[in-house]
Amino acid sequence: MELTILKSKIHTVKVTEANVEYNGSITVDADLLDAAQIKKYEQVYVNNAINGSRIMTYVLPGKRGSGEVCMNGGAALHAKVGDTVHILSFFKVSEEEADNYQPVLVFTEGNNQIHKIDKYTY
Repeated sequence: MELTILKSKIHTVKVTEANVEYNGSITVDADLLDAAQIKKYEQVYVNNAINGSRIMTYVLPGKRGSGEVCMNGGAALHAKVGDTVHILSFFKVSEEEADNYQPVLVFTEGNNQIHKIDKYTY
């Protein structure tokens, strides 16, 4: 049996732009994506901690070190500039692999800069 489990999470970033005129997706500072092991075009879930909205979209890399988190296209209707969001990626693994897997957590501080990279431990 395969399970879908959390692969990584960019925890608590602020939306820096919301562009309804763009084709879709979320653009995220490439440094944050690398730290979270999220690839260009990868499917992600974006959970808005302010209004409770949860959407699924894909990622585009933004300028490194910019702190950019831009909601694009329809996704821009679910978050406005200044909203706090969490970006989560998931993947499929066997039950055996799931038992030992620890997701990557990326914590940020002011201007969406990396503060700490950690692993879930339970």
